Amino acid sequence: MIGILAVWVETFLAGLLAGPGALVSRPAALATIPRPDHTVVVIMENHSYSSVIGNGSAPYINSLRTEGASFTNSHGVGHPSEPNYLALFEGATENLTDDSCPHTYSAANLGSELLASGQSFVGYSESMPSDGYTGCTSGRYARKHNPWVNYRNVPASSNRTFDAFPSDFDALPTVSYVAPNLCNDMHDCSVATGDTWLKNFLPRILQSAAFKRSVVYVAWDEGTTNTGGGGRVPLLVISPDAAPGLQSSRAANHYNLLRTIEDAWGLPALGKAAGAAPLTQYWK
Repeated sequence: MIGILAVWVETFLAGLLAGPGALVSRPAALATIPRPDHTVVVIMENHSYSSVIGNGSAPYINSLRTEGASFTNSHGVGHPSEPNYLALFEGATENLTDDSCPHTYSAANLGSELLASGQSFVGYSESMPSDGYTGCTSGRYARKHNPWVNYRNVPASSNRTFDAFPSDFDALPTVSYVAPNLCNDMHDCSVATGDTWLKNFLPRILQSAAFKRSVVYVAWDEGTTNTGGGGRVPLLVISPDAAPGLQSSRAANHYNLLRTIEDAWGLPALGKAAGAAPLTQYWK
């Protein structure tokens, strides 16, 4: 209780110094977000919570719920896909309401924040034909699922193919986003296909020595229904610091997840993430 009071007092005083409006713009975390060596965010596509969780065609995904923690009341922020990707990366949707391409933005984002603070960021896109690629589509690659390529303040060197994902996981960047292709992310193909892809990809990380100091988030961009913004979606947290099997019913969305990652690295909260509480429920 004393620790919580201290955090509140510190935040209150900081707000007074920052001026009007600061007190409500950035809710204080009442628990410490562990700082992992590496954070990996895997973004899946277009399936509601009920079509994945409890689905016999997704045995691996459902097994992750006992290995890590999960949120049962997580939602996308809108429809269609692309605004959700921007929300998770920038804390804003840039008023985008479609999946159009290309777009170029200058706003601060998670990648630019990390690089400015001396950390590292790389986004890995499956089926993208080459590092630094800026085209809108190529085979099963779609730029609409690759938000980092849209920002002038994120260098081309942070836009990598999935083949460039390190085999030595100690070589992972501070934060990496992973976008499977249009089949393996469940957009064009089945839940079973996405489940198999995750089963082939994630154990390489989870069984590595580097994972002992890391966290993996598996998030879905939007659900197939219009309830609750972008629909109710699965959100999984796998980390040695996460409580195995914990299921939190607290409301969450992409802004909460972005805020959690930012808080772990002491970064300023961007856009609507500034008004979103970090996800502290799942830590041991």
